[in-house]
Amino acid sequence: MSILWVILGFVLLVIGGEYLVRSSVALSFKFDISKMVIGMTVVSFATSAPELLVSLQAALSGSPAIAINNVVGSNIANIGLVLGITALVGTISVDKSFYKLNWPIMMVFSILLYYFLKNDNVLSALEGAVLFFGLILFLFVLLKKAKKDTVVEEVDDTLATISNFKILIWLLIGAIALYFGSEWLVEGSKEIARSVGVSEAVIGVSLIAIGTSVPELAASVIAAAKKEKAISLGNLIGSNIFNIGSVLGLTALVKPIPVTELQILSNDIFWMLGFAIILLPMIFIPKKMQISRSKGFFLVLAYGIFLFLVFTFEKF
Repeated sequence: MSILWVILGFVLLVIGGEYLVRSSVALSFKFDISKMVIGMTVVSFATSAPELLVSLQAALSGSPAIAINNVVGSNIANIGLVLGITALVGTISVDKSFYKLNWPIMMVFSILLYYFLKNDNVLSALEGAVLFFGLILFLFVLLKKAKKDTVVEEVDDTLATISNFKILIWLLIGAIALYFGSEWLVEGSKEIARSVGVSEAVIGVSLIAIGTSVPELAASVIAAAKKEKAISLGNLIGSNIFNIGSVLGLTALVKPIPVTELQILSNDIFWMLGFAIILLPMIFIPKKMQISRSKGFFLVLAYGIFLFLVFTFEKF
């Protein structure tokens, strides 16, 4: 039965990702802002909703390891698995805003999270408020910068005539599909993981993280297939920032999150930082401002090594 829930979850998440991309591109016409910004706001928030629901539920039900590692694992999966697979679909062109704003902000949030957790082994309500306020500030800067963005990007012109009502329906379909799809996928994954006897931390950083990253995978691969590369990259970087700022920030505001599994700070979070750091040299070497298929393969391979080590160390 758990395998059936996983399959149904995947199907719903793919459907949700499709409707999110459609509505996001249509919204970029309505508000006259770039697709990169739409990808980093609307799509990122919607695809981070599963992480928020899972982390809140985990923290409130006494499973803090799942709450933290769900986000840490999702951020690793977004770069290693999702960006890697998206690049394998087709080479991704990188905008200058990536290293001028988006990547530095992602690194600041990642390092802040490490510091807050390492400092006293708990993510307090005050620290959660700092992360969430930082996210609001980032969105303000992003939207203000978007008004100055005069770059004309290629988009599907038919989406310019879509009515507001239709966009709202698409967003609702996407959000509902993502909600139920993630719930079923996570529940099925937890049952499968428990049947093979692994810890909550490992469940959180692997199966649940992959499950809640499927919306990003679906949205990014569909966007890449449609040549909407700006949304693909913006969605992933935005999701990583949203995961820390909104998911852990809001969860900590509701209930402080203690570190109960030592490997979160001694191993998992360093993988998250490593995957984030490697992106910067990757877009300059060897071919500038591109994430090619070979780089995508490297990311997927690195992610495979990460998963192998997670389950190998769990046995000892």
